[in-house]
Amino acid sequence: MKFAISLLKIAALATTVSAFTSQNSFLGRAVRPAVSTPARSSSNSELCMKYTLVLVRHGESTWNNENKFTGWYDCPLSEKGEGEAREGGRLLKEQGFTFDKAYTSTLKRAIKTLWLCLEELDLMYIPIINNWRLNERHYGGLQGLNKQETVDKHGKDQVLIWRRSYDIPPPPCEESSVHYPGNDPMYRLVANEDLPFTESLKMTEERFLVEWSAILAPEILHGEKLLIAAHGNTLRALVKHLDDISADEICELNIPTGVPLVYELDENLKPIPHPDAIAPLKGRYLGNQAAIKERIGAVAAQTK
Repeated sequence: MKFAISLLKIAALATTVSAFTSQNSFLGRAVRPAVSTPARSSSNSELCMKYTLVLVRHGESTWNNENKFTGWYDCPLSEKGEGEAREGGRLLKEQGFTFDKAYTSTLKRAIKTLWLCLEELDLMYIPIINNWRLNERHYGGLQGLNKQETVDKHGKDQVLIWRRSYDIPPPPCEESSVHYPGNDPMYRLVANEDLPFTESLKMTEERFLVEWSAILAPEILHGEKLLIAAHGNTLRALVKHLDDISADEICELNIPTGVPLVYELDENLKPIPHPDAIAPLKGRYLGNQAAIKERIGAVAAQTK
């Protein structure tokens, strides 16, 4: 009888120790916060991880509407641009997209686009990170000039070189100019050597990919579903990297305003081609494809 009671006591003690150990493992620092689990896709009978990334160029800005070189100038969305941003959010909601975190630039046209998208998605509570590395390409001495008037003055070929070449920047702005970011308190914490007087697409790509490699890519691989609201040239820089687009081909690529661009990425963050993708992209735009192609053409026509 005493032997049986001793066995029961030992069993009870073992249960208590097990429960204590489990509780302390759950409360310990090693327990990671829950994040979204990447989807698995089947290909050739092998399972691979699949990650979703959504990009959206800000809606039309007031300076887009006035056909001006905008760059880092902090103009707001136009009324049309606000509508484009809301429509982008509605499209994402209709197709069941959700996000854990959002990234955007320090410029209000991209920030407002993100806010309006998140409002339509009922996701205004998720973290938003602003970073100057997501800013538009700096257009140097062209900022504030009308694109068509600049074509009339310097010729279409020269302006296309400044606007669309991969590694030739426009003329720089002066250090005393209101367009030099070193004169804007918004960038007081950015090192002087990082602040541009002008930028080519190549320079824009280099400073954006710092953020991609250090922050964005690791977060995606950790399972975070990201929404990035940025600008025409920073997004061109990113899709050039993702889709391995050549320097010559990227110069002809136009990204429409306010239209979500959805990428499914494999475990190496390489795009999984979608059947509705518009070449050379492998991701797909959401919405009416004929209307999207018209909007792409409208962007291309801004200096014609």
